[in-house]
Amino acid sequence: MMSIYYIIIGMSFIISSVVNKILKIKFRFYAKFNLHNNMTGNEIAQQMLQDNGIKNVNICIVEEFLQDHYNPLDRTINLSKDVFYQKNTTSAAIAAHECGHALQHYLGYKMLKIRNFLIPVINFSSRMTNICIISGMTTYYTSNSRNTILLQCGIGLFCLVVMFAMITLPIELNASNKALKWLKNSNIVSDQEYNYAKKSLMWASMTYIVSALSNFSQLIYFISFLINKIKEINYLNNKNQ
Repeated sequence: MMSIYYIIIGMSFIISSVVNKILKIKFRFYAKFNLHNNMTGNEIAQQMLQDNGIKNVNICIVEEFLQDHYNPLDRTINLSKDVFYQKNTTSAAIAAHECGHALQHYLGYKMLKIRNFLIPVINFSSRMTNICIISGMTTYYTSNSRNTILLQCGIGLFCLVVMFAMITLPIELNASNKALKWLKNSNIVSDQEYNYAKKSLMWASMTYIVSALSNFSQLIYFISFLINKIKEINYLNNKNQ
């Protein structure tokens, strides 16, 4: 059974690495095409916020590439330097996507509310999941295959992590849809620029899809492992009676 787990982890790591590599290549490729309107990512974000009547969101700069994000706690759109200052289809796509999250917040998007509510719980679960699962596996084997309580707790915490990933996926897809809809309807970009932005966001969404599927595969493995071990315990108990 453990060999299957290592295969899942290995395949997930390889696929995730490949998708992230392709994403960076695509972003750099589409960054070669400057917008016909000569707008920076910052200006794109400001325009999208203005067009949607959002006035209480600030745009900030972060240092690292691909660390762009919207923070609902302080209502800030955080753009990397490349995205903030550059005037290409990649910066337009990323800036509009992050504004899509701000628009979700502004409109009271239910999935985003659920995700924000779960963040404190997930922060705890993420820290404790591996500890509980590893400790649970150790306890299971040192107790002669009879104690699965700690392992069950670890799997329960991991369920929350998987649920968070599954909730995050439609949120990201919805933010991209909002971004692309605005880019098209506002005539901010040409048809070709729109297609490049769409492809950029498609590859960005793939990272969330791979992450969600990886977590879900691991959860299925842990649940299968636990069910098999409980069956073994019940069999041994019945045999000894």
